Amino acid sequence: MDITVVVPLFNEEDSLPELCAWIDKVMQKHKFIYEVLLIDDGSKDNSWKVIEEISGNNSSIKGVKFRRNYGKSAALNIGFKKALGDVVITMDADLQDSPEEIPELYTKIAKENFDLVSGWKQKRFDPITKTIPTKLFNWAARKASGIYLHDFNCGLKSYKNTVVKSVEVHGEMHRYIPVLAKWAGFANITEQIVEHQSRKYGETKFGLERFVNGFLDLLTVTFVTRFGKKPMHLFGVIGTIMFLIGFIIFGGIVGSKFYALINNIPAKNIAQMSSFYIALTSMVIGVQLFLAGFISELISRNSNDRNNYHIEKEV
Repeated sequence: MDITVVVPLFNEEDSLPELCAWIDKVMQKHKFIYEVLLIDDGSKDNSWKVIEEISGNNSSIKGVKFRRNYGKSAALNIGFKKALGDVVITMDADLQDSPEEIPELYTKIAKENFDLVSGWKQKRFDPITKTIPTKLFNWAARKASGIYLHDFNCGLKSYKNTVVKSVEVHGEMHRYIPVLAKWAGFANITEQIVEHQSRKYGETKFGLERFVNGFLDLLTVTFVTRFGKKPMHLFGVIGTIMFLIGFIIFGGIVGSKFYALINNIPAKNIAQMSSFYIALTSMVIGVQLFLAGFISELISRNSNDRNNYHIEKEV
């Protein structure tokens, strides 16, 4: 099979018939063997009934329905598990992603041998309250991940099948699939300028809270990708530095106290010095961080995926 199109959706009954007809038209035009996986993330409207009707008329279109709303990451994750196509393409169900982009996204994977192609909506039809936070978010993601994409959160992406089988998307990590892919060894990542269309039906499902969650998830994914297998390299280093700072300050206090006693110079009581409490606090925090790293190492070594390496080829 050439292509699997994974479409996560929530309350999109109005747009689904038009979207599926549009995808089928593009696939037939380019003679692709394809499947569409519509992942209903616990919709409250008639989205599932629409999916059943569409699937009954076109065997290439399949549906999966969640009992409740789990989020976009869960929808993508189940879609990735079920995908059979050599190239997997994700797009949103609100018609803001154009199926006309599919052939070019397919070519970049199948012919140009990229691992992942991320869409870049260079010209957006969103209000300024959404575009400015998006730009800040993408800037922070580029700096933290080292992957220079203009639009991490664009729903229109294409992947090699091996990429989607090698990453696990959970929580709100759908924004960082390129980071997860790079961590799994798929570093041949690029982007493609795609058309952004104004919303035709319904209202956006995302509020400003997604940007707060996005930055928190960025910290999580940065830590996991860099230190998930070696937490002591973070906690141990910081803890050791904190302990040494406190120890040096404490050594200076004790040294000055002995010097004063030997030379009969009046000196403050150690307990009356603010630097003593700074030193003591630094050493306690240092020990706690070191212990946190040690415990994290024990947990990491006993996790089921401690040796979850991705083998590319064998001879």
